[in-house]
Amino acid sequence: MSGNSKSFIYFASQSTFKMRNPENELAEIKSMMERSTRFISLSGLSGVLAGIYAFLGAGIAWYWVYYPSSGLGFDSEINSTADLQSKLLVVAILVLFLAIGTAYLLSQSKSQKKSQKFWSPASKRFLLALFIPVIAGGFFSFALIHKSAYEFLAPATLTFYGLGLISASHFTLGEIRNLGIGQLVLGILAAFFPDFGLICWALGFGLLHVIYGSMMYYRYDR
Repeated sequence: MSGNSKSFIYFASQSTFKMRNPENELAEIKSMMERSTRFISLSGLSGVLAGIYAFLGAGIAWYWVYYPSSGLGFDSEINSTADLQSKLLVVAILVLFLAIGTAYLLSQSKSQKKSQKFWSPASKRFLLALFIPVIAGGFFSFALIHKSAYEFLAPATLTFYGLGLISASHFTLGEIRNLGIGQLVLGILAAFFPDFGLICWALGFGLLHVIYGSMMYYRYDR
């Protein structure tokens, strides 16, 4: 190869390198790092559906506990029989499994569409950070049931769930942190005003999930 040809190839490669946009390169590097360290396949639609499940569960609970009374707090006449407690526990477990199952199926579908690996180190870190506080909150809630402290079930579930979301937000989308803070605030409010625990629970697990799920869907899933 002649010296002129080598010079032409050298200057052509240098020109190609200079023509690259540094901002695009940085954005690409950032995207690669996020895919490797953060679980970005979380489905926003699953959050919306989880909120709907929570609204339905809260509606059923309100009907069983307070109907035909129209009171909203624990000062109302409450049927606290073992049969009612068992039915409420079944509804809570059903809502939980529907929410988890929907999140798993939709998030896995999203990862397949984007050719991303669902079970990755990032997703495992996300689940571990989320479920350690949530499982601890579940055992704490069973202790409250054992002591018949039902008015603190809503504050406990909201608070532990909020802590789990905040912890897991380091390994997924940033909106999860704000969702966790909202759950935590509602949990603390419900602890100070237990008469409105069911309303706070419906706002946290229902309304906030619908709001943040919709935001994530329109921002990341579409």
